Amino acid sequence: MHATHKEAVESERHADRAEEYADDPTMPSSALLYCAREAVYHAVRAQSAAGVDATAADLRAELERKLTAAEYAEQESARRQQEAEERAATGMDRENRGRAAMNRYLAEGHVAELGWTAGHVRVLDAAESGRLYWRDGRARQAARHGVWNGGRRISRERTQALLAARFLVADRQDDGTRVLTPSPVGQVALELTRLHPAGLHASDQAAYEARFAQVRRRHKRRDDQKAAARLLPPLDSSARRLYRRPVTLAEQEERAERDATDQWEDEGGYCPAVKPPRPATAPAEVLSSPARLWTGGKSAVQFTLW
Repeated sequence: MHATHKEAVESERHADRAEEYADDPTMPSSALLYCAREAVYHAVRAQSAAGVDATAADLRAELERKLTAAEYAEQESARRQQEAEERAATGMDRENRGRAAMNRYLAEGHVAELGWTAGHVRVLDAAESGRLYWRDGRARQAARHGVWNGGRRISRERTQALLAARFLVADRQDDGTRVLTPSPVGQVALELTRLHPAGLHASDQAAYEARFAQVRRRHKRRDDQKAAARLLPPLDSSARRLYRRPVTLAEQEERAERDATDQWEDEGGYCPAVKPPRPATAPAEVLSSPARLWTGGKSAVQFTLW
């Protein structure tokens, strides 16, 4: 009875995973086939342990049967049709759809750990525009790029916290103004919050309490816990390492056109009676298997604004 239950649970687990993969166009067919075979394998073992006819063995034979030429052609036609529909719907090829799916997975696992509110995102949005600056002890978003005077006020406290955590970098101008832009890790964190805004905390108090819960075990004294919770934790190293911005088909085409033009100009440019080269079509790429996430430790170091 115990052996039957164990094998049946394993079979059901792999069957659920196979069904999930079948509904996900970003998953490779090899992953779906593996889960289906494992589900059948454990189902056969469960039936054998229970002493009943191993009817699941017929499914194993079906999975391992080689397709006929007509079946293979039909399968390939359906695959190409699905790929065309996915490209039209997302504007991305298979590899970049996989990147987007991985990024969403990363966002769901790491945005809440940032301890941010929507206000922190607004600061980084302003920095991304290239118009966030610090002057006379205040943070503002300039009305126009390069005009570091006036503009909309931005939260001083959140700006200082993001800079201290190195999500922002400062570039000093000749007049002493400091222009704030997202650091590379700040840009990744911003992209992840856009993918999973539900991970942001509803208020500064809720964000503080979440950060306090993270640091409570690392500090024994209550005052040390409170001081650490006031700081923004760094983005987890696995998220920084695994995040890759998807590239759309339109961007790939623009890049191919630029590369073709640059190559043409490097080779001498226009020549009478010679047509300029046509850009090469971006190569199709294969979706890599999903990476396993690793959650490393976190540390926070306090910095003054300047």
